[in-house]
Amino acid sequence: MKKKSLKLMVAALAVAMTTGIFTGCAGKKEAAKPTPTPVVKEAALTGAITAAGSTAVQPLAELGAKNFLVKNPGATVNVQGGGSGTGLKLVLEGSVEIGNSDIFAKDKEGIDAAALVDHKVCVIGIAAVTNPKAKVESLTKQQLIDIFTGKIKNWKEVGGADIAITIINRPASSGTRATFKEFGLNKKEEATGLTQDSSGAVKQAVKQTDGAISYLALSYFADVANKEGLNVLKIDGIEANAENITTDKYKIWAYEHMYTKGEPTGLTKAYLDYMVGSEMSPSITKLGYVPIADMKAQRE
Repeated sequence: MKKKSLKLMVAALAVAMTTGIFTGCAGKKEAAKPTPTPVVKEAALTGAITAAGSTAVQPLAELGAKNFLVKNPGATVNVQGGGSGTGLKLVLEGSVEIGNSDIFAKDKEGIDAAALVDHKVCVIGIAAVTNPKAKVESLTKQQLIDIFTGKIKNWKEVGGADIAITIINRPASSGTRATFKEFGLNKKEEATGLTQDSSGAVKQAVKQTDGAISYLALSYFADVANKEGLNVLKIDGIEANAENITTDKYKIWAYEHMYTKGEPTGLTKAYLDYMVGSEMSPSITKLGYVPIADMKAQRE
């Protein structure tokens, strides 16, 4: 009887162990690894856009386009000059995707500013520059006004060399000219002089013309090599540099705008996001511009 009971207990234990083994196997099958979620790659940017207008912001826009296209080789970003007025006109009529400007669209006659969206990229200072033969390092603001309005005609009248003054201006469409006229000349009308279509052409003309005076964005002589052949004037003893611009101690500066007709999308939005992103900040400073975040003074 006892032997029979013992056999039954052994048999029951064997059944239980066998069931446990199969149950464990079944459990392992149920706990199989889930199918991994496929990684969806971001669609590559393609197509072409054009940014045109201000030649003051052109060096930064070109560098930004070059760096942006390294990351997006399937896209094309064309950067052209022409002046702020031209940029605003072209973007408004839909000929380009981005209109670069040194001035607010609302301040440009004939531009429907309500149709445009402003993207402030940075700030730029604008300095009066002369040919070194003028032998003048600093002017008062009134002397600057008197030179550009034709009252002062020779550099010896302001302590310089006995050389006639040659005024070199930008065309009426230039935002650089509008900014210089408003904040450097108190909106006084300039005397007739030579006219150059771009900041680059102004730079060369000043270098090559004895007695020449004009104005340039600081981006055109951000390093020592680019200053060769130019004399950058102080105004009332104040130097045109980032420190003085951020506090509005130096008055002749402007926002660099990139306008779009309506809210940007696709490639245009991606490029604009890159231009105001952290990757471009070092380049903004290196090229002579001032990051928006550094500005303590503001203008509307």
